[in-house]
Amino acid sequence: MRYSGFRILQQALTGQKGWTPAWRNPDPQPHYDYIIVGGGGHGLATAYYLAKQFRQSRIAVLEKGWIGGGNVGRNTTIIRSNYLLDGNEPFYEFSLKLWEGLEQDFNYNAMVSQRGILNLFHSDAQRDAYIRRGNAMRLHGADAELLDRDQIRRDYPFLDFDNARFPIKGGLAQRRGGTVRHDAVAWGYARGADQRGVDIIQNCAVTGLRIEDGRCTGVDTTRGFIGAGKVGVAVAGNSSRVMAMAGMRLPIESHVLQAFVSEGLKPVLPGVITFGAGHFYCSQSDKGGLVFGGDIDGYNSYAQRGNLPVIEDVAEGGMALFPGLGRVRLLRAWGGVMDMSMDGSPIIDRTPVDGLYLNGGWCYGGFKATPASGWCFAHLLATDQPHPTVTAYRLDRFARGLMIDEKGVGAQPNLH
Repeated sequence: MRYSGFRILQQALTGQKGWTPAWRNPDPQPHYDYIIVGGGGHGLATAYYLAKQFRQSRIAVLEKGWIGGGNVGRNTTIIRSNYLLDGNEPFYEFSLKLWEGLEQDFNYNAMVSQRGILNLFHSDAQRDAYIRRGNAMRLHGADAELLDRDQIRRDYPFLDFDNARFPIKGGLAQRRGGTVRHDAVAWGYARGADQRGVDIIQNCAVTGLRIEDGRCTGVDTTRGFIGAGKVGVAVAGNSSRVMAMAGMRLPIESHVLQAFVSEGLKPVLPGVITFGAGHFYCSQSDKGGLVFGGDIDGYNSYAQRGNLPVIEDVAEGGMALFPGLGRVRLLRAWGGVMDMSMDGSPIIDRTPVDGLYLNGGWCYGGFKATPASGWCFAHLLATDQPHPTVTAYRLDRFARGLMIDEKGVGAQPNLH
């Protein structure tokens, strides 16, 4: 079934009786050409582009829980490409361009809202750093605009511009950035992949990677052994645990990243804002709630819950930037398990085990990277060659001394 305005009208006139399930719920087959471990945004996007762009077939996505139950449904929904380094900026700009046409591509309303993102700066040195970043963005074809206090005040008059410690002196804006409905991304990719013959198998946890003569021949699961020509692993915060099944130790730590939403408010935030003197970022959802987040928890964890000190730290950052938050009630909080690489940049590469591929280490950037990550991982699986935008995302870059140290936001809290 193809979705459209006409289809909605037709169903309304016929009692809403003609809708079909968005995707099938098949039993696993004994063997696939490609198995994608992880049914989050990156895994589903990989399967979708494998089938659509690279014309591959016999593909399965294995998800230990349900579609949308992992990090893809537990984030702050921000998309952007305002990166500095050559190893990152082309990739994230590629991803933002895919976001711009995504809903038409997979025929699903993902609520892509390019409302803009504004990074505030609070000192002359920070202004110079943002000018450098903006110039790097423009050199790679991305949009960037430096705003002064008066320009920001017109859109955000409620900010504390004259804070004694962190006065707002200006900001770097990317008008094409914004937000997307997180779980709708998972549902759209799942539906699009299913329509192209991909088997999406939920409640199917991988318990082992079967390796024979240095080659991965399939996966052991809670639903039995499933053979594969190639296995791609895209499991976010569980990357270290899954790859340990192949005897690999990754340069990745798993940490919880908490996010929060307030009670519903009238429209107040026209775009996404970030605090330049602390780790705080905020946008307003279509329901009116303020969605915000900050730093990861300082300890390693695989649990989807956080702790009170981080809640306090994030709230302090919000109050310093936006004092009116003090009268707003926090509605709920949740946590996603981040796979924090040692240089703050991701990994998309073949592994030393033939037929086994890794997509991980996304740190804070996983959701915004979803379309390009899926496209580039599909490119690697189908061709055994890296996509031009991810040639720097090698697994061995730490041993070779070729890190992509974007702001130093790796797994260690003291690197923030």
